[in-house]
Amino acid sequence: MARILRSADESPASNAVERVLAIDPALRKTGWAVVENASGQLRAVEWGVIHNKPALLPSGCLVAIRAGLNDVITRHAPTVCAIESTIFVQSYKTAIVLGTARGACLIAAAEHGLPIYEYAPREIKQAAVGRGAAQKEQVAFMIRAQLRLRETPEADAADALATAITHFQNSAAARATEREARRV
Repeated sequence: MARILRSADESPASNAVERVLAIDPALRKTGWAVVENASGQLRAVEWGVIHNKPALLPSGCLVAIRAGLNDVITRHAPTVCAIESTIFVQSYKTAIVLGTARGACLIAAAEHGLPIYEYAPREIKQAAVGRGAAQKEQVAFMIRAQLRLRETPEADAADALATAITHFQNSAAARATEREARRV
């Protein structure tokens, strides 16, 4: 886990209900989810995918991603943002496109003052399925079961939901470690 942005006086442990905006960034299909943790119970509040048509220029996609996430943040007032980190890609062109999409997501979260955490794709799949090389369909199926959803979410939204679960698992582990450190 890499902490990207956090002010010194913020602490997720201080909130009774932590609500995370989780993002699976991509230029054409950015998955997002809002999940809350109240007393150890995870609840998927809302999730979806920001679809950008192939005819839309990349610059227009970035604007649509930022606007879509701004709308979600305004509606749900998350307390933190979790985002999938950049994956290893063979093509520098693909890496640049993914990086710009990620940038639009990060700007939307940062404009609202959200602390931002990033998680590796393998770590997210490990948290959702139990192995880091899981297929998207496996992630979606397991997310449906873990969060007791009535329907299987679209793959990119399922990845965002899995990112939220990863964040909560890491937050719980960090709080447990802090408690143990104080006991010594």
